[in-house]
Amino acid sequence: MSAVDLNVDERHGRAYWAVADCLNLVRRGLTYYRRQPVLIVWQLGFPILSVLLYGYVFGGAMKAPDGGSVRDFLMPGMFAMTMAFGFMNTAIAVVTDANKGVIDRFRSMPMAPSAVVTGRGVNDLIVAAAELTILALTALAMGWRADGGVLASLGAFGLLLLLRFCLIWVGILLGLLVPTPEAAGSLYAVAFPLTMISSVFVPPSTMPDWLGTVAAWNPISSTAAAARELFGNPVASDGSWVQENALLMAVVWPLAITAVFLPLAVRRFQRLSR
Repeated sequence: MSAVDLNVDERHGRAYWAVADCLNLVRRGLTYYRRQPVLIVWQLGFPILSVLLYGYVFGGAMKAPDGGSVRDFLMPGMFAMTMAFGFMNTAIAVVTDANKGVIDRFRSMPMAPSAVVTGRGVNDLIVAAAELTILALTALAMGWRADGGVLASLGAFGLLLLLRFCLIWVGILLGLLVPTPEAAGSLYAVAFPLTMISSVFVPPSTMPDWLGTVAAWNPISSTAAAARELFGNPVASDGSWVQENALLMAVVWPLAITAVFLPLAVRRFQRLSR
């Protein structure tokens, strides 16, 4: 290492390099999408297809609370479901890098150990923001409207991204634990019931009592209900505490999940065998 490099290292602390290395990995991830456009088509196309199918195919069989618009009730739930499903994309990307030796190469380089994890997190959050933008535009074209005002609507999108943010760390941890991309793909068996047993499509009060309680306390339900409230869309509530405090829980759940899984993901990466 040259004298100039040593002087640079002395001027900048570990926090600086953690951020710099993170941004480099974010750039690497976004460049990969540019060179593999089929991934963009899949990750952005699947949410659009889901919104169209549930909006037009199943929408006629659903009923919104208080006789409101089915699409206005359904769309915020679809946004939340898409953000929840995103953890599988994160897990698949991480395990693919691991199988190709990319993560081992990162570990051998003089870089901040946390950068691989945080870089993936920031990259996936940017992609999630793009997904949410496309979903909102598609929903608007279908007739969905946000009547809660500009600031409230921005707050709803912020809560949706917060849900995606916390589940990124779940995806990273799972990607470091599962052996192959195929195994990561099988996580759909976990994600599907997680999103179905929620208020994404129907109010929990329409379910059996025990199942409705589980659905009401599902973090996805809190985000979906809070988004509906901020968008000014129909809200399903049976008067239970968790549903009456959906805005609070839409913040508490993601923060709690992040507090648990972010350190676990970083620790798992640090313990990987060389």
